Formats: sequence, C-alpha cells, structure tokens
Amino acid sequence: MKQSNMRKIMSILTAIFTIAALAFLIYGFKTDIFYSEKALRNFMYQFGIWAPIIFIILQAIQVMFPIVPGGLGLLAGVLIFGPVVGFVYNYIGVCLGSIAAFLVAKQYGKPIINMFFSPKLQEKYASWTEHKKFSKYFTIAIFFPFAPDDFLCYLAGTTQMKLYKFSTIIILGKPLAIAIYTFGLDFIVRRIDMFV
Repeated sequence: MKQSNMRKIMSILTAIFTIAALAFLIYGFKTDIFYSEKALRNFMYQFGIWAPIIFIILQAIQVMFPIVPGGLGLLAGVLIFGPVVGFVYNYIGVCLGSIAAFLVAKQYGKPIINMFFSPKLQEKYASWTEHKKFSKYFTIAIFFPFAPDDFLCYLAGTTQMKLYKFSTIIILGKPLAIAIYTFGLDFIVRRIDMFV
C-alpha cells in the first residue's frame, strides 16, 4: 500500500515537473533565453539574491527527476554564473540531488527505480548490487563523467551502503566529473562564439 501510494505521488510529481519543463521550454524559445547568453543571465538575475538558490534547487531536482539531461543544467550554470561560480553551484545542486535520490531509494526501494529507468539500464547494472565490491564500482563510476550517475545514486540506495559512505563518495567524487563538464562546456561555448 505504501509503495502504491508513493508510486502515485511520484507519477504526479513527474507529470507536474514535465509540464513545468515544457512550459519553460516554450517560454524560453519565445524570450530567446536558449539562444542568448545575456537573455539567460538576465532571466535568472531577475530573482536577485534568490537566483543561486533557485538554480541549485533546480539542479537537485533534475537529479531526482531524471527527465532533462543533466548536461543542460551544467551548461546553464556556466552561461548564467560563469565557469567558476557555475561549477560551485552545479556541484552543490548535484550533490544535494544525489543524496536526496539515495535517501528516496533507501525508503522506497526498487519500485522507485522502475518508475524512472528502463529495464535495459537496470539489467545492465543488476549484477553490481550482487557483488561484494559494489562500493568500489560505484566510486569509480562516480569519478568519471559519462556514467549514468542519477541511476547509480538510486541504485546505491537499494543496497546496504550507508548514508555516510555514499555522501563521502559523492562529495569527493563529483568535483572531477562536474569540472570536466563545466569547463569543457565553457570552452565549447566560447569556441562557438568565436565563429558566430
């Protein structure tokens, strides 16, 4: 009963988040915030001192509800706040979202994974949870930027891993991957600007 209710709540939240994301996409195309770095920065700065907090919350949400590719959020951080400050906000948001995803999975188990991730992806990593070296595999994956981090955070929550160990891995392992994305995206954007 508890899992059934949670499934309904998560389905509703996912639907709301999807609708909000689509509405924002429409708004973004109409106001040029996806085409203009200045327009995007002005959009966020209209929130004043709340802009960083709102951005960090949005980053955390995109980890918990893996609908929008995480790279888009990281790119937004670079465009709005610059590579260094953007990296810091990206890092805080992703770490908070990762820990939240872990705790949700701890509470509700595998049904929560079934809601968000394909059977194919689950099958690919199913053997990890049966292995004694899960923590080692998880740590290595988190250190590199191309692993399905959102999924792995939920998956870790279904294992015997403790919150302290998980948080330590995330806090120490995320900077490298986020830095590669953040500064890599900043380099790409600047190169594109040179040719536009």
